[in-house]
Amino acid sequence: MNINETALVLIGFQNDYFADNGILKDFIDESAKETQVLANSLSLTERLRSTELLMVQTPIQFTDNYSELGEPVGILRAIKDVGAFKRNGPGGEIIPQLSAYGERIQTVPGKHGLNAFSNTDLENILRANGIKNVVFLGAVTSICIDSTGRSAHERGFSVSVLSDCTCGRTQMEQEFYCEQVLPLYAEVLSSSEFLAKLNLS
Repeated sequence: MNINETALVLIGFQNDYFADNGILKDFIDESAKETQVLANSLSLTERLRSTELLMVQTPIQFTDNYSELGEPVGILRAIKDVGAFKRNGPGGEIIPQLSAYGERIQTVPGKHGLNAFSNTDLENILRANGIKNVVFLGAVTSICIDSTGRSAHERGFSVSVLSDCTCGRTQMEQEFYCEQVLPLYAEVLSSSEFLAKLNLS
């Protein structure tokens, strides 16, 4: 895997998921603890910090009245009902461990749905940087990771998902997606296996 043709796409690393007082912390807490997703992801990004690999993050954020959603259903309705991921509130902010990276992790705004390509400039950024391989980490595996991964595949990118840097709503769900769903269009591998593919292990 050529490091100059590869991008790391971070999804959902925001306070409402990962902060101790995050509104949706309980939504992913079982799987996040089991996979140690945050520790693994921070270790990986730190290892890649001094390389040329493109790292981008696509936070989901909403206005205070959630006007972007219209009449939402499912997870988006739940987000609106509990008041999560507000653009002007602390819950919608990138976790401080990653915001400390500044511009080293490029933030792509505009995501207010499940697919990080929708309503954002993500595809143009990847194309402009000559990216062929897109590697996903973050939350939630069964929702935004899967939705964005499928979309990346349909756009002609080679897709990888890091099993120890993603989390589902439960550990059972995480294992099911990593073993049965994601391999239908993506390569599922660990962060250490990914680093080995980059000759960085």
